[in-house]
Amino acid sequence: MSESSTWWWRLEGPDGSEVQPEQRQEFPTRSDAESYVGEAYVELADAGVAAVTLFEDDRLVYGPMSLSAEA
Repeated sequence: MSESSTWWWRLEGPDGSEVQPEQRQEFPTRSDAESYVGEAYVELADAGVAAVTLFEDDRLVYGPMSLSAEA
């Protein structure tokens, strides 16, 4: 893992298509990225995001992870 890795979330709608944010949120660490989703999941869900997928640069780390409380 490179020290200059960028962590980011792909935001997905209910049909699995990508929801384009105004600007992609990028994080210096996995912990920062995961903390962001933990803090912002309600706002993301309210904006139509149904699931998120975590990437390190272009490498899929995990996901999609549902933002629904029922999942």
